[in-house]
Amino acid sequence: MTITRIHAFQPVADSSPRDWRTSIGQIAVAIETSDGLTGYGVGGGGAAGMHIIREVLAPLLQGRPIEPVEEHWQAMYDATLPFGRKGVAIMALSGVDLALWDLRAKAANQAVVELLGGRTGQAIGTYSTVWDEVDERTARGRSPVKLHVHPKSEAARRDPAAFIDEVVSRTAAARDAIGPQRELMIDAWMEWDVAMTLAIARAIEPLQVGWIEEPISPDDLNGYRQLRDECPIPIAGGEHEFTHIGFGPLIDERLHQVLQPDVCWCGGMTELVRIYRMAGRAGLRVIPHRGAEVWGLHALAALDPEPLAESGRPWMNWVNGQPAVRDEQIRIPDRPGFGVTLG
Repeated sequence: MTITRIHAFQPVADSSPRDWRTSIGQIAVAIETSDGLTGYGVGGGGAAGMHIIREVLAPLLQGRPIEPVEEHWQAMYDATLPFGRKGVAIMALSGVDLALWDLRAKAANQAVVELLGGRTGQAIGTYSTVWDEVDERTARGRSPVKLHVHPKSEAARRDPAAFIDEVVSRTAAARDAIGPQRELMIDAWMEWDVAMTLAIARAIEPLQVGWIEEPISPDDLNGYRQLRDECPIPIAGGEHEFTHIGFGPLIDERLHQVLQPDVCWCGGMTELVRIYRMAGRAGLRVIPHRGAEVWGLHALAALDPEPLAESGRPWMNWVNGQPAVRDEQIRIPDRPGFGVTLG
C-alpha cells in the first residue's frame, strides 16, 4: 500500500473563533493510498502550514509505503530543519503524522488506541475549561474545572496589583461555585512574570488549586526553574512546546509537574508517544491539551495510568464521529483508526 495523494485544507465552521485559533491553529490533512484507504489528521499552521505540506512534506511521502511511520516523521523533521523545529512547520507535520497513524491503524483493522496497547470503550474522565467564571451547568457537575484568568476589568489591565486582586477573587468565586471537593486549576496563558506568579500562588494557596498553567513564556526556562523551587502550587505547561526535543529540559529538570503536549501541534502521535515515555521515566504526569479530541484521546486512554481528558474545541463540528462527553466521561468508539472523517 503506497501513498498516492496528500491533501491539506482548512474547514471553517460558522462558530469558529475569528482569531489565530482558526486562521493558524488548525488545518486538516487527508492522505489517500493505492488500496483505497484514506487517513485523516488535524494539524496547524494555517495557510503557511498547508504550503509546507504541499511543497515540502507531500513530495517526501508520495509513492512511498505508509510504513515505517516513525521514519517518515524523521524525514519530514529533517526536511523542515532550516525553517522549522518549532512553530507552524511542526504544527503542519503533526497533521500529516496523525493521518499516517490513522492509516497505520486502518491497515491493521484496529483503533489507534489498540495499536498503542489499550482498548476501545473504556470510560475516560474529563475536565472542563471555562472562561471568566464557572457557569451554572459546570457548577452542578463533579469533574475538575480549569479557569482562564485573563484580565477582565480595565483596572486589572492597567495595574498589576489590581490584576492580582482580581485573580484571587475570581479563583475564590470558582472554588465557592464548585465546592471544596472538586479539583480546580487556573490558566494564565503565558501572560505573567515570575514575581506575579509567586504573589498569586501564595495568595490562592488556601483555595487548593491543583496547578497554575503556563504562567510565563515557554522560553523562560530560568523563570520556570525559579517557580519549580519557590512556587507553592504545581506548574503545568507544554501546550505551546514542540517535539520531544523541546520537552527534554522540561522533563529532565522537572520544570513542569504536569505536561500538556498538544498532539495536533507538538509533532503528532509519534512525538506524543515519545513524550509519554520520557515523562513516565521521570514520574511526571501528562494531561494532553484538548485531550478529549480523538487525536489525543487514543494515546491518553492507552498510555496514561490516570487518564484525564480536557474538553476540546466545540466549533470543530467538521470532525465527523468525534465522541461526545456524556456524564463527564468520554469513550473511544470501536472503529478503525481514529474513527472519524473530516468534512
